[in-house]
Amino acid sequence: MTRTRHAAEVQRIDVALGARSYSVHIGPGARALLAGLVRDLGARRAAVVTARPAGEAPDPGVPALRLRLPDGEDNKTLATVERLCGAFADFGLTRTDVVVSCGGGTTTDTVGLAAALYHRGVPVIHLPTTLLAQVDASVGGKTAVNLPQGKNLVGAYWQPAAVLCDTDSLRTLPEREWRNGYGEIARCHFIGAGDLRGLPLAEQIAASVRLKASVVAADERDAGLRHTLNYGHTLGHALERATDYALRHGECVAIGTVFAGRLAGVLGRIGPDRVAEHEEVVRAYGLPDALPPDVDPATLIPLMRLDKKATRGLSFVLDGPGGVELVQDVPEAEVARTLAGMPRAGRPWRAVP
Repeated sequence: MTRTRHAAEVQRIDVALGARSYSVHIGPGARALLAGLVRDLGARRAAVVTARPAGEAPDPGVPALRLRLPDGEDNKTLATVERLCGAFADFGLTRTDVVVSCGGGTTTDTVGLAAALYHRGVPVIHLPTTLLAQVDASVGGKTAVNLPQGKNLVGAYWQPAAVLCDTDSLRTLPEREWRNGYGEIARCHFIGAGDLRGLPLAEQIAASVRLKASVVAADERDAGLRHTLNYGHTLGHALERATDYALRHGECVAIGTVFAGRLAGVLGRIGPDRVAEHEEVVRAYGLPDALPPDVDPATLIPLMRLDKKATRGLSFVLDGPGGVELVQDVPEAEVARTLAGMPRAGRPWRAVP
């Protein structure tokens, strides 16, 4: 995996959504574009919500309210959204101003929802500072928070005004945050991005964003094609719940990707070589490919039924002869059989720093 900084111009990828179109800027120093983007919006004030240390908060170039919001699923709640909106109101933020998020995927999701709801929608600019947020969470306009019953069950579509993926912000990421992001990159291998292994980091990010931008432009609100972006996520989200979020999202998606390959094989949709390719790709990124030893597979099926795609029985995005698609009403017996055949890790992944 390439993690070194590459001297290159900031790349721009457009998300074509008509009046809601915006650009994603990727590369070292991309955050320097923030003040100009805020000026172009005509905003007179900004609310900057950041998971980063106070001294690293981005400068929007206008008077700003700065709010601290640590990354983490514990803060991805309706109570947090209410607190943010209350702070926006106290500051006097108007719908012609701007909200700026600076942090990982949970920050992007939560701040995005607050921006979508406050005054029925104020512009938001995302500055994702983790690999996971740069390759996936900050792009596409899906905002959501969790309920005790499930992940991302309360949300709204709210496209950002811009996304600034500054690769300089990734230099201090701990090992586990790299795995968290590479879980989303690994699943891109199977949904149209091609083989990204060995490419420079900025190219891996750009390829992932380019793929997502094309899918979102074709299907903004999950009518069909956008479901393919959730490859590996049905089991992935269930594992997050089953481990009380001790397993990170990208780690769970990686395991879910292996499971999706195995389930497609059990259903006769793909052959053994393609099934094996799922495990090979996941392992190549240094990701987990086995169920945690302390999770009972029987607890995962009820959690998978809570998946938002599950409108008709157990539903999974699966590979097949015609490519990746959403498959509804997958027989529970086949799901259980595939879960039983999954490898089990020798130790809990929650113990990995």
